[in-house]
Amino acid sequence: MKILVTGGCGYIGSHTCVELLSAGHEVVVIDNLSNSKRSVLPRVIEHSPSGASLCFEEADLRDERRLVELFEAHQPEAVIHFAGLKAVGESVAQSLRYYDNNVSGTISLLKAMDATGVKTLIFSSSATVYGEPERVPLTEDCATRATNPYGRSKLMIEELLRDLCVSDAEMSVTLLRYFNPVGAHPSGDLGEDPSGVPNNLLPYIAQVAVGRLPKLRVFGDDYPTSDGTGVRDYIHVIDLALGHLASLNAHHREPGCHVYNLGTGSGLSVHELREAFERACGKAIPFEVVGRRAGDIASCWADPSHAQRGLGWVATRNVDEMVSSAWRWQSQNPFGFPEDERS
Repeated sequence: MKILVTGGCGYIGSHTCVELLSAGHEVVVIDNLSNSKRSVLPRVIEHSPSGASLCFEEADLRDERRLVELFEAHQPEAVIHFAGLKAVGESVAQSLRYYDNNVSGTISLLKAMDATGVKTLIFSSSATVYGEPERVPLTEDCATRATNPYGRSKLMIEELLRDLCVSDAEMSVTLLRYFNPVGAHPSGDLGEDPSGVPNNLLPYIAQVAVGRLPKLRVFGDDYPTSDGTGVRDYIHVIDLALGHLASLNAHHREPGCHVYNLGTGSGLSVHELREAFERACGKAIPFEVVGRRAGDIASCWADPSHAQRGLGWVATRNVDEMVSSAWRWQSQNPFGFPEDERS
């Protein structure tokens, strides 16, 4: 099929493009490059089969007229929607920007799909829609009660997609609630390249290891967990990418709204992840314990059994593969994708 991928130059999007191309699909990437770099694309092609078809279009999803033109020109059969702002703290400080970009951008995308008759959408959602977990592990029927503008923007999009499936009986929508994507392509050529100080734990650790940051800040060590630090479900980005491929195979043109957690089913603490990274890079990661962050929770991990039943998908890469691939990426690209590769 020809798949349109929004945000395809980003971390998860680029890895998913490799897997889509490797499976024989054609890919059209739409990205406004606000938090990504065009230089990722030659590397995506390099790690895809010879002759793989990838086309790039620079565009903002809120430009509905431009989107319709691109849909008419490329005629995709399905859309995988990654594009969106994603920093929790930033979303609190810039809530209007987050709702405009994430929610308004999605509405424009859906209007372009409707105008051109595209009926399959896979949406990049997040475990943040659950907010404070009512229980762990989290199942798809747990209450959704996002506690910050980023999470609420994801939840708003989920709700409008559910409503769309009611009003348009031909729509096939899959909501993928990610837990904590980490790791990198095994080559070390593709990985997570955050702008500024990383918001997520593993790229923060990696930047300390490579010398870009002086030490890791551990936000609280007095939680009711094995070592007092927060516990999260970390999933290798390639396993996550393959979850999108499995969703496409399972639900393309199957009407309705399908919801899945994508995680490993177990949690790791901050110290456990830090110690695993120390083994991978062969050096100590200096750290300091500081106060808890507002809104952080003690523990959160997925029950991924529904995805195993419904998609035939399961995460297979362990923590050592996660941290070793992340270190390979960071050590080979200490400052991420170089700016001078952009064209």
